Amino acid sequence: MSVLSITFHTPADLIPAWTVFIENDLHQMAENLMDVEKYILSEVQSDMINEGKNTNLLLVFADDEKREEFLSLELKNIIERMEGKFGQDVMVFKTLLDPVKSRF
Repeated sequence: MSVLSITFHTPADLIPAWTVFIENDLHQMAENLMDVEKYILSEVQSDMINEGKNTNLLLVFADDEKREEFLSLELKNIIERMEGKFGQDVMVFKTLLDPVKSRF
């Protein structure tokens, strides 16, 4: 199992448009990812976020090779679509997670 966490930080003034993007575009893109075994699309609740909003997409792959393929192809497509609507205003943070132990 190989896991990838992608966090999107959206400024406060873009939250209404971002919410529509999540519902219509990002959710559908996640549903259509062939190599993703499971995913969780979440709003991040944190006392550390004072401005804007964070959204997280947690993706589970069968192996590291599938995750790397996603990073080199699909993530670029997602970011391009996102930038087409929001420019550089939404920040993207990717975190590669390598489970040591799991009961998923």
